[in-house]
Amino acid sequence: MSNPLAWASVPVALSLFVSLTACAQPQEPISIIKPAVITAPEKVELGKMLYFEPRLSMSGYISCNSCHNLSMGGVDALPTSIGHHWQEGPINSPTVLNADLMLAQFWDGRAKDLKEQAAGPIANPVEMGYTHELAIDTVASMPAYVARFEKVYGSSDVNIDRITDAIATFEKTLVTPNSTFDQYLLGDKNAISADVKAGYQLFKDKGCVSCHNGPAVGGTMYMKMGVIKPFHTNNPAEGRKAVTGRNSDKFVFKVPTLRNIELTYPYFHDGSVWTLEEAIHTMADIQLAQQFNEKETAQMVEFLKSLTGDQPQVTLPLLPPSNANTPRPVPFSSHNK
Repeated sequence: MSNPLAWASVPVALSLFVSLTACAQPQEPISIIKPAVITAPEKVELGKMLYFEPRLSMSGYISCNSCHNLSMGGVDALPTSIGHHWQEGPINSPTVLNADLMLAQFWDGRAKDLKEQAAGPIANPVEMGYTHELAIDTVASMPAYVARFEKVYGSSDVNIDRITDAIATFEKTLVTPNSTFDQYLLGDKNAISADVKAGYQLFKDKGCVSCHNGPAVGGTMYMKMGVIKPFHTNNPAEGRKAVTGRNSDKFVFKVPTLRNIELTYPYFHDGSVWTLEEAIHTMADIQLAQQFNEKETAQMVEFLKSLTGDQPQVTLPLLPPSNANTPRPVPFSSHNK
């Protein structure tokens, strides 16, 4: 090959071949969870304090962590949560882990992001039973909090916008990278067993990936619970209908993440199913008109377990003491005093 123009074309040809080869690789429907990148550590720390702050509730006992326990996969492991005055919550608490990857917050998607979500439970009479005004007064009464707000936000003003912004900033760090399945996606083909690989293939072949995809393996769309057959439950939640008012949105819920799913039982919006095996059979039946035999079910379970990543390593914050200006908690109803 004496022609210099011919030699010059070799790198171009090789580059084109590599590009075409890369394009020819199958695109997996699931992508990895990336580690958190913390750019505002002081705000994260303030948000962590407020996340664990029980004095944001009327009882002085319930915090964000009560229903989204970071030592239990970001849930409370109850069918529905226990709220103010031991009230029964209306719906299963979804995990806070990887929640920033969701298209919206709450099962019905009524909050557009984590900041908006954080404001809801504080003022909900069934959950934390407080008011935003009392929450502001509580935090602002403690000089240590005020000093942190001034350092983070540039002024000592404490308001619900800043409180929820800080909580959301902390929650965005609660991701779970480095699952064995992610290691597999990154190229380590020995990171998962043959059963996990078989379960993943079933997950794709049976159509589960049509709803459960992306880095969170869910959370990117809404879907009716009971596409093929009705889902029978006593839970009153109507899903997106409560937000949109449309009858067509009845029993349409945000597709939950399957990340860390072995830790986030019981399952479904009503918390009625306690095992992965039963959850698999139920979803296959009512959503896909599919069935799994015993071996296939076991393989699916192994695949789902491979989605459990490194849990956030969170050091409990030391919260400032109350003082004479701090609103007093009211843990019991008047008839119990």
